[in-house]
Amino acid sequence: QVQLVESGGGLGDLGGSLRLSCEASGSIFSSYDMGWYRQAPGKQREFVAILTSGGRTNYGDSVKGRFTISRDNGKNTVYLQMNSLKPEDTAVYYCNADVPISGSLFKHTYWGQGTQVTVSS
Repeated sequence: QVQLVESGGGLGDLGGSLRLSCEASGSIFSSYDMGWYRQAPGKQREFVAILTSGGRTNYGDSVKGRFTISRDNGKNTVYLQMNSLKPEDTAVYYCNADVPISGSLFKHTYWGQGTQVTVSS
């Protein structure tokens, strides 16, 4: 069982910045693929960014060039640096981990509880 705890949400200014953090439990964090998703009221959960265990990144079209995902394997933490905030970035942001299952080619997906980000205009 892997637990994910997000922090860093809150109120951001239009055009401003916020940084989200997600700390994961477990001793093999470096093997996890880590991602961020978000869900705005009345909308489906949306992919934001992913950083694989191998260091590859991918971003949703709506955040490319503004958001950056990074990780510190020594702290079991993944970050989401959000710059040039827009009102449409307002959502609950969820941390996601794809964790390898020992002896298998499959992975188990875990989710954090979410952290609210509100961008004021």
